[in-house]
Amino acid sequence: MSGRMIEVANPRTGAVDYRFDAVDEAGLSKLAARLRAAQGQWAARTIEDRCEALLGWADSIDRHKDAIAAALETDTGRRRIARLEVEGAIASIRGWAAGAPHLLPQPQWAEGRMNPAIRHQAQDVPYALTGVISPWNFPLTLSLIDTIPALIAGSAVIVKPSEVTPRFAEPLGAAIAEAGLSDLLAFAPGDGATGAALVDQVDVVCFTGSVPTGKKVAVRAAGRLIPAFLELGGKDPLIILESADMDRAVTAALRGSVLSTGQACQSIERIYVARAIYPDFLDRLVTAAEAVRFNWPDINSGELGPMIFARQADIIAGQLEDAVARGAKVLTGGKIDRHGGGYWIAPTVLTDVTHDMAIIRDETFGPILPVMAFDSVEEAVRLANDTVYGLSAAVIAGTIEEAEGVGRQLDAGAVTLNDAALTALFHEAEKQSFKQSGLGPSRMGAAGLLRFYRRKALIAQTGAPAPLSAFSEG
Repeated sequence: MSGRMIEVANPRTGAVDYRFDAVDEAGLSKLAARLRAAQGQWAARTIEDRCEALLGWADSIDRHKDAIAAALETDTGRRRIARLEVEGAIASIRGWAAGAPHLLPQPQWAEGRMNPAIRHQAQDVPYALTGVISPWNFPLTLSLIDTIPALIAGSAVIVKPSEVTPRFAEPLGAAIAEAGLSDLLAFAPGDGATGAALVDQVDVVCFTGSVPTGKKVAVRAAGRLIPAFLELGGKDPLIILESADMDRAVTAALRGSVLSTGQACQSIERIYVARAIYPDFLDRLVTAAEAVRFNWPDINSGELGPMIFARQADIIAGQLEDAVARGAKVLTGGKIDRHGGGYWIAPTVLTDVTHDMAIIRDETFGPILPVMAFDSVEEAVRLANDTVYGLSAAVIAGTIEEAEGVGRQLDAGAVTLNDAALTALFHEAEKQSFKQSGLGPSRMGAAGLLRFYRRKALIAQTGAPAPLSAFSEG
């Protein structure tokens, strides 16, 4: 099943300390055949039975949580969020298992409007094999966010985790085996070539990652006429109105931009502030940003981990260089630090930024806070919507009602009101990605389950069939 050997660097040390064999096309084909052979029996079970099986998996993950969290810690260079990913996975499985049986409509016969003798009933049929291609920033969470509802729907699943953060798959695999799900769920480690080959083997593909790669996945899936559910990049704006509570605004702006070192698609990457409060907000934001600490050398201290992917540090450095060359001012941070062989960047507050700068136009994926003043709500909305992205956004105002009024004007799939980046913490509200930030149904809410079904119509004739003569021209 193996192809090329892939080396993996530790984000805290920069050293290559992990290697794995990429699954090649032949290996994927065998894996897909094995899972397809087991899927029919899985789909034939009731949804309650499938949920019960997944609850057993949640218990297995709980028993292996220390090993999984330790692998995630090495993958990402952060400890607290690694543990939260494992706890979140267990909670997600249990939450889906509790709610999923109530989300499927009960099949029943309905009479036709034109001919009551003809009745119809729906049958929801799961896709036999789902492919999941996940990114490096939240390795476990984003490997399972599509996998769990797909399994509950009755599909088998192959996951291609990122080659940047693959270590967690081994201890997670032990929990999968212990729960008896190895014939229904498999991880296929590899790089982009493995991901491309996976699209050729499955019936529906779920991809989380960058816009350019997402477009390649969509084209390849379209060539096979299979659905592609894409959750892509963002350049999320935060609008802070004059009526906003300043402590709330600074707290939300900093956390929404800096949590996970800004390595999240729903991170705040543009901040627009009413001119009357702009100077005060900037002063407070800089003070708060300068208080943030690296979790170096002690991983148990500080709030900011390293850049997980060294190449992302180069992208951030390039955007900062472009911004400064075009007139932006760095109020704090602004450079890539090296500690222990890893790449680190402190929260960086920028002013005098404009929309022709890459740091405003392109996804950054780091703890960078470009701040602009606006003179009217109309201007703030125009600036916030001036982007090819539409993943999410945020508005902070004196009241929820005022924030809502602005939020309804934003071209984004989710808008946080009086906080920032809540989609990272709250996974129950259905939302879709706008513009180039994605494609397909919501992965949250009921749609997160129902998208893994195709609907079949059963149409019954209870009367006499119409003879050919009924359609005679004469």
